[in-house]
Amino acid sequence: MKAPCLEVPKTYGEKAIILLRELNLHNKELKIQQVEDHLHIPLIREPLPIEIEKITKSLPRFEISVRKFSVRIKRSLKLVDILEDKLAPHLLASLPHAIDFVGDVAVIEVPPELEPYKRIVGEAILKVHKRVHTVLAKSGAVGGVFRVREFEVIAGTGKTETVHKEHACVYYVDLKKAYFSPRLSHEHDRVASEVKEGETIVDMFAGVGPFSILIAKRHDKVRIYAIDVNPDAITFLEKNVEVNRVSEKVKPILGDARKVIKEQLFGVADRVIMNLPERAIEYVDAACEAIKPKGGIIHFYHFTDAPDPLETAKVRLIEAVKKTNRTIKKILLTRRVRETAPYEWQVVVDAEIQ
Repeated sequence: MKAPCLEVPKTYGEKAIILLRELNLHNKELKIQQVEDHLHIPLIREPLPIEIEKITKSLPRFEISVRKFSVRIKRSLKLVDILEDKLAPHLLASLPHAIDFVGDVAVIEVPPELEPYKRIVGEAILKVHKRVHTVLAKSGAVGGVFRVREFEVIAGTGKTETVHKEHACVYYVDLKKAYFSPRLSHEHDRVASEVKEGETIVDMFAGVGPFSILIAKRHDKVRIYAIDVNPDAITFLEKNVEVNRVSEKVKPILGDARKVIKEQLFGVADRVIMNLPERAIEYVDAACEAIKPKGGIIHFYHFTDAPDPLETAKVRLIEAVKKTNRTIKKILLTRRVRETAPYEWQVVVDAEIQ
């Protein structure tokens, strides 16, 4: 369709688009055209004399004409669509590409350059993702004895308790009180698929139960001891065990995993899950104590920024097991679970212990 347009050299393109947005002249329903080294930017209408004056002050070379333009194909609304009139192009390039959705809560990491605009970004997320009621910005790393992260509410109701659904399981969680990551969904599924009927599993750092409950839902004859030191996590775990109807298979236990294993679970496990990547290496001896005398399997999670993260995690686990009365019969799997920062990874090592 035909429309008035602003023709500028390509080198002035970004400056021209920003100016036209400020003047509310840019017609976003039509596609911008590039012809050789010039851009033709479609306009809603012909500029008024006062607007021409402003354009002249900002752009040394331009022409106003009428051209035929293609209509933009309508697509799903994206974050950049909401914010393109509110943020400069270099800031749009810094928008978070990854948003974690836990139930109706969205979690993002705000880069430093977007810090002054984080509430604008939060409101835009609410407009794009209609089911989201709260947007949280990470304001600290996961830490402390209870493994919780600090968040800042940047949009929405501010409610951090939610209900998350994953692999046909339901999880009640409050992100300010207990750790939960939807990025581990594949690992929850993978480990559950490895379990054999009749196994006894010790989930040393169970949180609200994503490993334990999925295993219990998938298998008829399993016994799972789900341990966590965080009282809030155990409260949600107990509720999740009930709502998922696995109370006969999953036993929540409040306490430090080392002490619980020594006092209650010494030598009971066919399989041990160690999803505490920042400190799991400190608990390898306790995991070995939980494994049955005949042997079993450990799922060991670890953070590493080494050049070869998988080999590093494997070597560290082997060295830690050597300090116990156990040995590693076989490394079953090494896998990068997720990138936690540039050149930093969470990895998993599955090992058969004898």
